[in-house]
Amino acid sequence: MDYKAAGAPKLGKKAPKHQEHNAHGSSKKPFGQRPSKEELLARMKAAAEAKKAE
Repeated sequence: MDYKAAGAPKLGKKAPKHQEHNAHGSSKKPFGQRPSKEELLARMKAAAEAKKAE
């Protein structure tokens, strides 16, 4: 018996299984551009300094 051919066919794996409800650029975040890397690093450094100051 050919067990390899049994079962449901495999679907493509390149796409996500679902879309997030608040994805960047969707209707819930219409102006939702991702923050730039510089903004992100600045925010992370500020948070680290605030934590270190505690």
